[in-house]
Amino acid sequence: MLQDIMPGTEDQLNKEMTSAYIGFDPTADSLHVGNLVPITLLMRLQRAGHKPYALVGGATGMIGDPSGKSQERNLLDLESIQHNCNCIRKQLEQFIDFSDSVPNPAVMVNNYDWFRDFSFLGFIRDIGKHISVNYMMAKDSVKNRLETGMSFTEFSYQLIQGYDFYYLNKNKNVLLQVGGADQWGNIVTGTELIRRKGGGDAFAFTCKLITKSDGSKFGKSESGNIWLDRNKTSPYRFFQFWLNMADADAAKMALVFSFKPVDELKALIAEHETAPHLRKLQKAIAEEMTILVHSHEDLVFAQQASEILFGQSSVEVLRSLNESQLLEVMDGVNHVTGSKEALATGIDLITFLAESNVFASKGEAKKMLQNGGFSINKVKITALDFKISEELLLNGKYLLLQKGKKDYTLAIFE
Repeated sequence: MLQDIMPGTEDQLNKEMTSAYIGFDPTADSLHVGNLVPITLLMRLQRAGHKPYALVGGATGMIGDPSGKSQERNLLDLESIQHNCNCIRKQLEQFIDFSDSVPNPAVMVNNYDWFRDFSFLGFIRDIGKHISVNYMMAKDSVKNRLETGMSFTEFSYQLIQGYDFYYLNKNKNVLLQVGGADQWGNIVTGTELIRRKGGGDAFAFTCKLITKSDGSKFGKSESGNIWLDRNKTSPYRFFQFWLNMADADAAKMALVFSFKPVDELKALIAEHETAPHLRKLQKAIAEEMTILVHSHEDLVFAQQASEILFGQSSVEVLRSLNESQLLEVMDGVNHVTGSKEALATGIDLITFLAESNVFASKGEAKKMLQNGGFSINKVKITALDFKISEELLLNGKYLLLQKGKKDYTLAIFE
């Protein structure tokens, strides 16, 4: 996972319990899969006996980090940022232990607490004089934006983040900052400020930026970010995200995210390489990550849901789902509508399939039924005079129509 590490960092971690911090950007009210790398790093640090600090950027979130960005982002107001910080704290409590029952409890800090009373003149006098413009201009996060343009607001970001490290070092004895590879410039500005202004020890390491084999950013799907909040990304979709990883990505992601022993992971990877079609590695990661972020119960449901769409699940399993679970499983499946009133006398199936464009024509629908390739609620239908009745409906409203092995449509009768 390591990209860059400052000399002496490893010795410091081996010597004693070390306070280390990672920053989280409060641009949304939920963290996403991309944030799992720093989250698991905090978990690993705490499990190894070190003291994790999670910093939410209540102040820096009002400015915007230029690292890896091609343009300025929209700035949030204080109320929105505070709401997002509260939500992030709640999520982090799932992963790191904030209780006093452990010798190294996690701590959450908000840099707005020390910046809100810091005057602009005070900052440029007491902090700005220690870091030269030349030093700041040499950073990749600045150089990469010079052609497209960068405001002074974003230019000042590395100095403000650098002060975070200085403040935590001076007031909380935080000796280490950790972040993604694109944060190296901002982090070493902090170590430089500590050296020049305080003269104390400071260490740093960064982890590799996680990208997929096609070069795209890890943590997004076709429909956008994969969030850790179940209301933004359901546990089922979260499970599917890991399950659908490309074979070329699975080994790398297993070594980055999994807490299994390395030897066990290497054995799984070797097994995966001999029979990638079985997707054993993807299944193992999907199971571990779903339990970590959600729960074992959510994993069981996600596995059952996967069987409904991609396996040999029975009508009993399908009928056991409540409405919200059914809609969760059918997220992304094509929808058609029908009249519930017409069900009283029965709706001719062939006519309904053609008129709702499930099939292009009645002839095509008849052919599929005759060949045994059509099912309603996982039950094969072959009778050409079949009528849809109300007792077939799932949760009094839905029918799952299936063409072939994996072509589904959800019919909604209202």
